[in-house]
Order: sequence, then structure tokens, then C-alpha cells
Amino acid sequence: MSMKKSVLAITLGTLLTAGVALQNEALAQASFNDYVQTQHKFEHQHMDDVDVLVLLAAENEDGSIALPQMWDADTRAMIANALELEEFTGKQGQQVELLALPNFYAKRLWVVGTGSDIARTDAEKLGASLAAQLNDKAETVVVHAKGLSDTQIAAMAHGMDLRNYRFDKYKSEPAPRPDYTVHWHGDDGDAAAAAYANTQPLAHGVFVARDIINLPGSDGYPQAIAELAQEAVSGYDDIKATIYTPEQVKEMGMGSLYGVSQGSQHKAYMLVLEYEGGADEAPIALVGKGNTFDTGGYNLKTSGSSIVRMQTDKAGGAAVIGAVMALAGKDAQVNVAGVVPLSHNLISSTATLPGDVLVAADGTRIEVVSTDAEGRLILADGIWYARDKLNARAIADIATLTGSKVGAVGTDYSAVFSDHEDLLAAMKTAGEETGELVWQLPLGPYDGIIDSWLADVQNVGSPGAQAGARFLQHFAKDTPWIHIDMAGNAYGTGANGIHPAGGNGYGVRLLAEWVENYNAAGN
Repeated sequence: MSMKKSVLAITLGTLLTAGVALQNEALAQASFNDYVQTQHKFEHQHMDDVDVLVLLAAENEDGSIALPQMWDADTRAMIANALELEEFTGKQGQQVELLALPNFYAKRLWVVGTGSDIARTDAEKLGASLAAQLNDKAETVVVHAKGLSDTQIAAMAHGMDLRNYRFDKYKSEPAPRPDYTVHWHGDDGDAAAAAYANTQPLAHGVFVARDIINLPGSDGYPQAIAELAQEAVSGYDDIKATIYTPEQVKEMGMGSLYGVSQGSQHKAYMLVLEYEGGADEAPIALVGKGNTFDTGGYNLKTSGSSIVRMQTDKAGGAAVIGAVMALAGKDAQVNVAGVVPLSHNLISSTATLPGDVLVAADGTRIEVVSTDAEGRLILADGIWYARDKLNARAIADIATLTGSKVGAVGTDYSAVFSDHEDLLAAMKTAGEETGELVWQLPLGPYDGIIDSWLADVQNVGSPGAQAGARFLQHFAKDTPWIHIDMAGNAYGTGANGIHPAGGNGYGVRLLAEWVENYNAAGN
């Protein structure tokens, strides 16, 4: 290549990198209102011109449906007859749509069943369902929610927000985002408004996690993700962000993390977020896998449908970042540390080879039987950091770790592993409360499944999910520890429930809820 072409290539590469940095900076600086254009108002105000009126109808034992007394008798009779013809009973999920009712102040009336009681997760899904239907049908929406609690109303509004997220930075002509105002008519507007405000930090954490997951591997490499997260938390006074560069990762002896990225031009980073919201006590540590793209290394992924979505391999790290933001945003009374080892698992002349031995920060020699079992390699040094440098009182790690987990419990559950009943109990409760369900798998008896003839341990074994968990347990040592294998949970090709297409931010709500549950139990 001539000198002129070399200079041109360098200049173009610099410009492209700068352009990516500017786009990522815009993502990092996005506030809650930048993600969601819809608005929620909780004051009870009658309106004469409504595009969509939603009547939430509870299921009663006698089969009757309570209609607002503010409607005249003829209108109530007309609607009651229509509901009877549709055999509407108020059962959760039932819906009847009525259009152009004579002398009625709404163009559309949706009567939606809530059942006899509506749990938080049901309310969120109901809100998401309404959001999916509304789309471009309305500018003004009124929801009659008499009889629902302030937290149920807030959960519905939260579900709408979660569904209305869009990741459209790569669209040349993005479709307009949902932009309407929802007026919630409940029993106590002030209480509902306060409850809704409490959901916004959580939603913001989910949105940031989704952004991180969705960034392609060439834009969302380790340094870019670390700096995006650092910028995203810069507005939180109580969060301290520390980024360890590749040189520092190497100097600190984190050879297991460093080895995964040594074949990439983007070497390994470590991101640490520390939130101090509690008394002077050791933090609860969240450790998330941040493998920003996974080719499998020399154990190359050969399925095109699999490798094309490997930017989602950083979903565990994204969940940790979002959870720390959510806890800080709601001023949770607990000390939390988020540790995110960041890698880029590529193939080159310098990449780790199958059979190589890496030395982790705690001195463990690891035989790399498979370069495609890289998540546990980077988490090993992340767990070491949480235990050794932060003196964590408990550690939860989360990762898209094994295909074996998907075979065992599918994608409706995460698999969890721990010997500590208090951690497990808090995690199971958090799963039920958020709808991010977990299922416990056994850690033993599987003695010897990661033994290596060559080194101290090897990074694979059978059963696969248990081998990954036992490997990570080795580095947690005597610190109370729980492992969450969320393989298959991070991404959807289409919108479903509270999740839009793409990265869904799975784990943010689970981890944030778990931290508060575990801390509230006095652990």
C-alpha cells in the first residue's frame, strides 16, 4: 500500500471510529424521556374528545360488569348489551372493542378484563398489550382504572413504557415512536403518580441495558461499552465508575479475562460501578458477563443463525449496569457493586488456542479445552475482583453461559445454582415478583467434572450447565454466591409482552429486586 493510501485509510478509520463514538455517546446520555415519548398523567379530568377510552373491568362472581355512573343510562345499556353478546365476563385478557358509539365522547371504547385480582406482572403485561394495540391509533387515551390500586396502575404504565422502547439508530428512516398521552382515572391520582415515578429508574436501567445488548460487535466492543456505561451513570452522584484498561487488566494478573480478548484488536477491559446507598458495610456484588462479541474463537461457532446474534453475549453485563442504575435511581438503601469484565472473542494469530493454559488473578491455572466457553473465563476474574478487591458480602453472577441450560429449562426460566438457601430464596421471590423466573438446578454431586490432567481446572465438563457453575464456584470460594445462567433469555426476534424486538434487558429487574430482597432480610 502506498503512503498516500495508508494515510487515507488511517484518516477514514479515525473518522469512522469518531462517528461510532458520537453515536454511542448519544445513547449513553439518553435520559428516560429520550427513550419514551408517551406521557402519563394521573389527575382525574373529564375530556370531551378522546381517541381511545379504556375501561378496565374486574371479574365479579355474579358475572356483572360495573359501568361508570357518569355515562347516561342509554349508553350503559347499549354497552352492557354488547358485552353480553360477546360473553364478556371480565376474565383477565378478555377485550371487547366498540367503535363510534352515538353521542359518546370517545371514538373507540375498549373494555378490558382484569380478572378478580391483577398481580404486578399481569398489570405490566396488560399495559404492554395496550401499548402494542395503540401504536398510531391515538393521541389522547383515557383509562378508567377505578378499583385498582396505585401500584397496579403504575405497573400498567410501566409495562407500556417498556413495550414502547425502540432501538432505531441503524434505521435510515426510523418509524415514528409512539407519541400519545395516557390519562389514568383511578382512586388516588397522587399515589399513582408517586408509584409510577418509582418505576422510572427501573425502566431507564432496562433501556440502557437494551441499548448495550443491541449494539453490534464492531460498535459495541469492550472500550466502547465501558465508556458508554461510564457516561450513562455520570448523572448519578452516588455511583463511582472505574474502568481498567487492557494494560491494567494484565498488570493486575487477570490473565483469564485478558486471554479471551488477546486475539482481537479490542483487548479486555474491566468496568466497576460502585453505588453507596447504605450504611458502612461491604457491598453486594453483581458480576455480569460482558463478552461483546463471541465468534467462539478457534472453537468457531458454525451456525449462522447463532453467530449473527452474538452481540447479545454481553447481556449479563448489560443487566448488571442497568440494575446498579435502577437501584441508585430509586435511592435504594444498600451498597452495591457492579463488576463487568469485557471481552471480544475473535480469531487471529495472537488468539488463545484450544489447549492453552491461562492463569487467573487468584493464581488458578486453567486449561482452555474450548475457546467457546469463554464467558466463565472472564467471569472468573470478575468474581475474584468482587471477592478480593471489594470484599463483597455476597456475589451474584449472571451470564448467557451455556446451551445446556436452554436444553434443561428452556427460555421461560433462568437456571440458578447456589449452596446458600438465603440467596436462593431471595432470588426465587425476585423472579416471581418481576416475571423473570428462575429454576434451581443442582450443583452436585458432580465432583471432578472440571478436573484437568494438565492444569488446576479445565473450562468445560459434563453436564454442561453444572460444569460452568462449578467452575465459577471455584473462584467465589467461601463468599456467599449464586450463579444465574440466562442463556436464551436476552433476545427476541419479535415483540412479546413487555419486550420489543431485539435485546430485552432481561436481568435488570431480577437483580435489582434480588438485591433489595436479600438486603431487607438482614443478610
